[in-house]
Amino acid sequence: MKIVLATNNDHKIKEINEILSDLKAEILTLKDFPPYRIPEEKGKTFEENALIKAKEAFKHTNIVSIADDSGLEVEALGNSPGIMSARFAGPGCSYKDNNIKLLDLLKDVPDPKRGATFRCVVAIVFSLSDFRIVEGKVNGIISRSEMGERGFGYDPVFHYPPLGKTFAQLKPEEKNQVSHRAIAFKKAQKVLEEFAKGEKV
Repeated sequence: MKIVLATNNDHKIKEINEILSDLKAEILTLKDFPPYRIPEEKGKTFEENALIKAKEAFKHTNIVSIADDSGLEVEALGNSPGIMSARFAGPGCSYKDNNIKLLDLLKDVPDPKRGATFRCVVAIVFSLSDFRIVEGKVNGIISRSEMGERGFGYDPVFHYPPLGKTFAQLKPEEKNQVSHRAIAFKKAQKVLEEFAKGEKV
């Protein structure tokens, strides 16, 4: 079985490959199918954006395609940045820019009100009319400063209470046991394995 990860984000590709390391499939990326332009994410939800990306990849490759749309929802900000997580600090912003803006907005917010949820929605497209959507989420607290050198995105400011560390302080194998992306892609793996049982693979 071949599947295509509908992303060009090297951090995501590495993380997803590690999460799906025991999946019996050849995992390709959009870099294997040039030229390809990631479609504009016009959806209003994580689900809509994940499906837009996965369907477009399927149209281009005619191979089972998977895409995720992930983000951070902060209680004190009315669940923002949400689907705008990657562009929170504006067009062309860096991970660092986003974290600086988030910490600045929350500088006067007390610890009990700094709750946040990481969400990851994965769309698996078998054909344009046959797809599945699964979700993973994990609760945490926004720290008062960036901590840790690992991970990417909001990992340095997302404190995970059960382990007493931010995601950026966790080793990859630790994060890939508990993260929103790990939960979602393990669910996706089960869907893919069920699909494979009905195919000659």
